[in-house]
Amino acid sequence: MEQRSKQPITYRFPAGFWWGSATSATQIEGAANEGGKGKNIWDHWYEQEPHRFFQGVGPEVASDFYHRYKEDIALMKEIGHNSFRFSISWSRLIPDGVGEVNPEAVRFYNAVIDELLANGIEPFVNLYHFDMPLAMQTIGGWENREVVDAYARYASLCFQLFGDRVKTWFTHNEPIVPVEGGYLYDFHYPNVVDFRRAVQVAYHTMIAHAKAVAAFRRAAIPDGKIGIILNLTPSYPRSQHPADVKAAHIADLLFNRSFLDPAVKGEYPQDLIELLDEYGFLPVTKANDRELIKENTIDLLGINYYQPRRVKAKENMPNPDAPFLPERFFDYYAMPGRKMNPYRGWEIYEKGIYDILINIKENYGNIECFISENGMGVEGEERFRDESGMIHDDYRIEFIREHLKWVHRAIEEGVNVKGYHLWTFMDNWSWTNAYKNRYGLVAVDLENGLKRTIKKSGYWFKSLAENNGF
Repeated sequence: MEQRSKQPITYRFPAGFWWGSATSATQIEGAANEGGKGKNIWDHWYEQEPHRFFQGVGPEVASDFYHRYKEDIALMKEIGHNSFRFSISWSRLIPDGVGEVNPEAVRFYNAVIDELLANGIEPFVNLYHFDMPLAMQTIGGWENREVVDAYARYASLCFQLFGDRVKTWFTHNEPIVPVEGGYLYDFHYPNVVDFRRAVQVAYHTMIAHAKAVAAFRRAAIPDGKIGIILNLTPSYPRSQHPADVKAAHIADLLFNRSFLDPAVKGEYPQDLIELLDEYGFLPVTKANDRELIKENTIDLLGINYYQPRRVKAKENMPNPDAPFLPERFFDYYAMPGRKMNPYRGWEIYEKGIYDILINIKENYGNIECFISENGMGVEGEERFRDESGMIHDDYRIEFIREHLKWVHRAIEEGVNVKGYHLWTFMDNWSWTNAYKNRYGLVAVDLENGLKRTIKKSGYWFKSLAENNGF
């Protein structure tokens, strides 16, 4: 391997920068039917429609973190992690979403937290990552205010159980995704295509978030911070023509600001309210909701960035009989000459991460933030494995490095960025894509007992963290 550590450090990051990775319960834990866990929507959907999942692989085993967490956390330490974000599975902790706490789950999460701390890794805990307990979905999921209250109770229990050691908390990861997947575009359960219900789900998710923040304030965890993790996808117009600019503005309102503004500013954008009102899609609200959102803004913003959104004004009138979708207001635009990750079908545009950060500085009070996910999924990585067994994923090193250059520039320009977490630590199960694309710094060999092997990028990341730069 190249002796990277001997090269001079061109891009140095602030002292105490968070270097680590992020993952979620359903994607790594496995043990789906063990340890007293209740079913979540992924367990259920896989039972119903296994053909919807790549090569028919469901979440039952995933990367088996449930049984191998000690080995995995030792590897995190080895490759330079000082922090690690994972999620608690609501249906593992409270199998039916509202009833008794499962003592086996408490034991497991306590063990994981203690193991991370023993290895000098700060645990960042996220409460909800796409994995609604089936019992809660059966009564309507986020469409139902009862589920919102059940989530607030679950959050409060987590603060009580783990808040003595966990200081950094998040309410939701990418809350727009269950809205898009479950209620607009049919790529998450419950596979509904209904804009009205989608708006209600999005709204109730933010009410659940605000209630969890309120519970966190009551818990009064010393030095504790609570935030939300948003996939902020910049919306770039094709041109500066007013129709293109308006299309990009509406896309930004629907996909980004619908969560960003209430979370950080404590209120929804007026033009989003007017847009929904104009088309008759305002959500059902309750009397004190506005105050609840206003009084429970976040301390810390997690930013997930993978790709830009490029849009243009609509070419044709929408079909009046088709379902109402966000694309009523814009068409997607493929920028000529764009750089692509062909495996995921995503554009690679590194400057997007800088544009997001500058927007946060200029329009959101320069709130404390960090890059909570950024990464590259590639299919068939085995072909890059050498005789020693290491995968040479130079494309991933380049991807991280080129994004970090823009993060560094944002920091130099005064953005309050505290860290960078890669998606993800080890190859994991990726929803309906299962193990199609690999994202990890550590390879997981599905053919060979889930054996872990550090990739070239893992060693590069270790050098990055040790040098606090590259």
